[in-house]
Amino acid sequence: MTAPETRDYLAHHLSLVGRTDTIFSDDAAELIHTTSRGLPRAVNNLGLQALVATYLENKTIVDQSAARAAVAEVTAE
Repeated sequence: MTAPETRDYLAHHLSLVGRTDTIFSDDAAELIHTTSRGLPRAVNNLGLQALVATYLENKTIVDQSAARAAVAEVTAE
């Protein structure tokens, strides 16, 4: 997927659970796209971990720091 398609993909999955507001900041979505190379499964994994990191930080928006935490979690061996 392209970067805009990745943003739309994240928004679509959130809309399926009733969230139509913006949850992922542009820089977080861009980092998820870059790291995942636009592959849907990788986007799903990174998006989920970014949501968990956001929850743990008691924030309401997935920002770049949460996306970085997700990348670290998913790519750790």
